[in-house]
Amino acid sequence: MNGINSEKLHEIKVFFDKTTSTLSYVVYDKLEKKCAVIDSVLDFDYSSGDIDYVNADKIISFINDKKLNLEWLIETHVHADHLSASPYIQNKLGGKIGISENISDIQNIFGKTFNAGTEFQRDGSQFDKLFKEGDQYKIGGIHCKVIHTPGHTPACNAHVIGNSIFVGDTLFMPDLGSARADFPGGDARQLYKSIQKILSFPDDTEILVCHDYPPSTRGVKWSTTVGEQKKNNIHVKTSISEDEFVKIREERDKTLNMPKLIIPSIQVNMRAGHLPPPEDDGNIYIKVPINNMKNLI
Repeated sequence: MNGINSEKLHEIKVFFDKTTSTLSYVVYDKLEKKCAVIDSVLDFDYSSGDIDYVNADKIISFINDKKLNLEWLIETHVHADHLSASPYIQNKLGGKIGISENISDIQNIFGKTFNAGTEFQRDGSQFDKLFKEGDQYKIGGIHCKVIHTPGHTPACNAHVIGNSIFVGDTLFMPDLGSARADFPGGDARQLYKSIQKILSFPDDTEILVCHDYPPSTRGVKWSTTVGEQKKNNIHVKTSISEDEFVKIREERDKTLNMPKLIIPSIQVNMRAGHLPPPEDDGNIYIKVPINNMKNLI
């Protein structure tokens, strides 16, 4: 079993974007006034191409109101369902943008898909920090540790921050199950093993998810525990074997459509949230590969 301090070491502010069903977090040390932002959202209207900063400005206002110093902007993975606001927030408040060192796998796959060109570096250099399994860092006085959790994508990490684990898309609330595993580099069996890393923590360990798609019978939730997941998660509760999980996950994935924002999201998020460079006319464009994306899933 992995040890985790049961004492509450940090405070968490939750932000929910209804449009993308994304949960973003500010995690902070009240004493040292240091914080991190996890999985921020940039507002993007695909039909018009308009960008806005409503969600990001809420986070910035909270950090300013609390007089916090931003140290980290964490991306749990390269999101396919929303654009990251990390560069916008960083420009306002500072901090380092971090993601899994396996980001290069994603950049190699989608750099080719979107014909990003030789100027697009496929080495993760767009990010300030590339995390690997077991890396440790601090948010003020809060101890943090990185867990590599591939399966949904090759570049997924969970972050143990104090006595909480921010799991990205690896797990959802127990009634929704787990992340899809049919993206390029995804693997249901690998996902199962990654989830077991998280479920090896004590039962009272808090788990915070990146998305919630609540049924009509309940409101939005973001916090659960290892014990609740082991008892009730429809895909990975203790009574479900690895082979059963793989069967459930792969059958479920065959029924899923592509995320609505996958095309703009990947192009932006593989660049650490930066937009593609302007073209000859000075304008920025999002490319739509014709009859190509569907071959990836």
